[in-house]
Amino acid sequence: MNQTAKIPFDVTAIRKDFPILKREVNGYPLVYFDNAATSQKPQVVIDSIVDYYSNYNANIHRGVHALSQEATDAYEAARKKIQKYIGAEKQHEVIFTSGTTHSINIVANGFSNLLQEGDEIVVSAMEHHSNIVPWQMLCQRTGAVLKVIPMNEEGALQMQQYKSLLNSKTKLVFVNHISNALGTINPVKEIIALAHQHGAAVLIDGAQACAHQQVDVQDLDADFYVSSAHKMCGPTGIGFLYGKESWLNKLPPYQGGGEMIKEVSFEKTTYAELPHKFEAGTPNVSGGIAFGIAIDYLNSIGLEAIAAYEQQLLEYATKQLLEIPGLRIYGTSADKTSVISFNLEGVHPYDVGTILDKLGIAVRTGHHCAQPIMDFYQIPGTVRASFSFYNTTEEIDRLVAGVKRAQQMLS
Repeated sequence: MNQTAKIPFDVTAIRKDFPILKREVNGYPLVYFDNAATSQKPQVVIDSIVDYYSNYNANIHRGVHALSQEATDAYEAARKKIQKYIGAEKQHEVIFTSGTTHSINIVANGFSNLLQEGDEIVVSAMEHHSNIVPWQMLCQRTGAVLKVIPMNEEGALQMQQYKSLLNSKTKLVFVNHISNALGTINPVKEIIALAHQHGAAVLIDGAQACAHQQVDVQDLDADFYVSSAHKMCGPTGIGFLYGKESWLNKLPPYQGGGEMIKEVSFEKTTYAELPHKFEAGTPNVSGGIAFGIAIDYLNSIGLEAIAAYEQQLLEYATKQLLEIPGLRIYGTSADKTSVISFNLEGVHPYDVGTILDKLGIAVRTGHHCAQPIMDFYQIPGTVRASFSFYNTTEEIDRLVAGVKRAQQMLS
């Protein structure tokens, strides 16, 4: 792993921003290590939702009255914040969605009319189910063929095999920026460049990346990039689809209804311009506004500081856990973020997770919606501890002690 110099980081002050970190579970102070599933929310994000419903709740884009204008301005300001956060060139290239899965399905649906039988789609072996199933469904609709980039024992993609998969039939490539199950940071810039040499479009699933490192979609040259607010200290039920303007104009609307239209008659409907073309119906206004506040909060700490601190947590936890006899970590790529998936020899991960929960420690157990990874390692699942910038080394010490206790009880 890369060694990271110590940086000033006041985690004690940061933890005060998160009310849930004050609670107890089963008589113990909560240790929340399930951040890859969803992050906790700072008080400013929670307050922004209450403020919207208390003071200016209204539908957006449609009213001339003051409340509607205030809500519209706040909602569109959040879109602008996302644009800047991911380095998009144009504000209308950011589409609000209900989350990463919704975003992926918009693109998959849109390509139904752009593919033909025999075309090829490439995904990686370490994808979340939400970045596998929509493409399988697309292949069933179009007759396209799904190809898979293999991974190695360290949990890194085999790039030579990826290069060999690309050809003139390749139309789409879909890869996650960071594996939710292993923490591997994939070489997405190289993946995109290689795909573009063959004229293929690329979608990057950034659900695990946007809260942990700086993302620049223009530097990556991504055609599509997707993520969810709830992994970024924001609320559930809101996310974004970034697409290059040229691609978004090619894709048909995903849903029909209000807001996404320009003119409607019983003979013909013309669609609205971007981004509204893909935003049918009344949106999650409070969620969008709170998403913007979450981005403000992350920016106030700084993505560089967050990444450096989380790297320290990863290195500390890896060292401490590997001192436990019979513990194996899955995902040992040199380039990874703050996720550790592990098992104890002879012990089912669910049993470990249950004992840790009794000690107030929240981890995730199972296949993490990445069952092909578990099939690769021939295991039923793992215990996954995923860290965020509000976690501490003291909490990691509690995790290690809890794992040792589970081992003693279950072996």
